[in-house]
Amino acid sequence: MNADYERDGFLVLPNFLSAADCDALQARAAELGGGADPGSARTLFSTRDQGHARNRYFLDSGGTIRFFFEEEAPEQLNKIGHALHDLDPVFDRVSRQPEFAALAHGLGLVEPLLVQSMYIFKQPGIGGEVDWHQDATFLHTTPVTVTGFWVALDDADRDNGCLLALAGAHRGALRQRFRRIGETTVMEDVDPTPWPEIEPTPIEVRRGTLVVLHGLLPHASSANRSSRPRHAYVLHLIDGHAAYSADNWLQRPDFPLRGFS
Repeated sequence: MNADYERDGFLVLPNFLSAADCDALQARAAELGGGADPGSARTLFSTRDQGHARNRYFLDSGGTIRFFFEEEAPEQLNKIGHALHDLDPVFDRVSRQPEFAALAHGLGLVEPLLVQSMYIFKQPGIGGEVDWHQDATFLHTTPVTVTGFWVALDDADRDNGCLLALAGAHRGALRQRFRRIGETTVMEDVDPTPWPEIEPTPIEVRRGTLVVLHGLLPHASSANRSSRPRHAYVLHLIDGHAAYSADNWLQRPDFPLRGFS
């Protein structure tokens, strides 16, 4: 398992989450989303200009549950984040199952801490694309330890916007840092090296599959132009033995990060 992860920068584990747990997360997200207010103060999510990241609603979301809407359809949810795993009992139960903890330790995280969670909708016909990025850009530690646990809550394929990865490119440098400066954020170039010229790997998976993503792996997803949803639940972990950067956008000074207990 670790050999594949070290080679490719990602790992695909089918049937990791049960159908019952997938159902529970989808039902709870629908319940939470039903109470979201798509009014004039709504925040639209975009990976292209990061405009959402320059307001308090986003900057304070690391320790609460917030709702973000689609650029193309502002009345439709794009995602819910970023402390579902700590503040909602259903997401907490699923996120802290022993299988997740064992996997985190097996990947070499000595003191795994759950830093961020997101429920991503990828709505039929409008689910926005996600540009190429490395998770360590946004959740930086020294050394790099951020690890993504991406769970498919629907079948994901090229038609409805599955994950795309540049296999093996995690062995390259961190290209950008997304830094918090006071009440705003900036994206800074760290290394100008372009992404390697390799064919992206589409990670087509069935419902319940867990995809593990290395923090330096370049990955993306296309827009969902199909008639099918592509819901996913994402957890990001770091190692508590690493130094969490003080200028990361996500800060929780009054709400300490927890592990799996």
